[in-house]
Amino acid sequence: MGVDLGDLLPRTRISLEELSTKSIAVDAYNALYQFLAVIRGTRGEPLMDRQRRVTSHLSGLLYRNANLMELGIRLVYVFDGTAPAEKEIEIRRRMRVKEEAVVKYEEALKQGDLKAARTYAQATSRLRDDMVSDSKRLLTLMGIPWIQAPSEGEAQASHLAVKGDVWAVASQDHDALLFGAPRLVRNLTLSGRRKLPGRDLYVEVYPEFISLDDILGKLSLTREQLIALGILVGTDYNPNGVKGIGPKSALKLIREHGSVEAALRRLKEAHFPISPERIRRIFLQPNVTDNYRLYWRPADVEGVVSFLCGERDFSEARVRKAMEAVAKALAESEKKRTLTEWFVR
Repeated sequence: MGVDLGDLLPRTRISLEELSTKSIAVDAYNALYQFLAVIRGTRGEPLMDRQRRVTSHLSGLLYRNANLMELGIRLVYVFDGTAPAEKEIEIRRRMRVKEEAVVKYEEALKQGDLKAARTYAQATSRLRDDMVSDSKRLLTLMGIPWIQAPSEGEAQASHLAVKGDVWAVASQDHDALLFGAPRLVRNLTLSGRRKLPGRDLYVEVYPEFISLDDILGKLSLTREQLIALGILVGTDYNPNGVKGIGPKSALKLIREHGSVEAALRRLKEAHFPISPERIRRIFLQPNVTDNYRLYWRPADVEGVVSFLCGERDFSEARVRKAMEAVAKALAESEKKRTLTEWFVR
């Protein structure tokens, strides 16, 4: 879910070419769920190998990363660890949504409504441990570093950005901004057209750049007040927020009263399963680690081919074409960049 700040945030359309030479920490689970939702067949079924193992996530990692690496973008994937106890309500909600989507998907198939089936199928995605392990294996073979976060991946990715070890965080959610990331890039792992939820309408998807400093300046808020705004609207730790309060109303309340607690004293029927202070502490003092090293290595082309083609039934011609483009791009980058510049920490 993530915090929904609507149209309050100033954002700038950016081209992928403008991100060349930039290092970006990708919220891995966020990206993998995108691949699992979007990369599907006409009946809504995910891509699978001959052993019925899902490969949609691997396809997304291979081809999207190859495109980004060709442009000279340095990626780091950050994987979720153990979710905070405060997130239990949101996790249960997501499970219910998936279970309901499975029922609707199967019903749509029975009725022969493939369009509806594909829509419902996108909400049924589940990321299993073996899929995460396979994703890490592919990233390693592609020369892309990855980090295992102790808790929230988005918090760890934001920590890298705050320290200056990466330039920005890539995620569809806005939570990274509440975690203090100075820059957020949205739609990095998406491309082309995307269907609007519940509508027979498609829109072009472009990368967007959001600056934390620009947000705080435009809204005349401190970061703590931005977190307070998010708490009123609803976060992963209090999914329902305050009944009847949207982003604009929350902004007005925080501007007038300065804090969640002061704003709540003016509101009726405001119930929080978790205290605002506990939620605020998650964003201000997240569980992160400094035990990592970022090193971009040459891709193991034969290793990628052996894994994806030999074990997961990918087309060897397509995989080799993608990896050869990556290898060529990396070779050209090496001419412009010394080995020391590739080594970050």
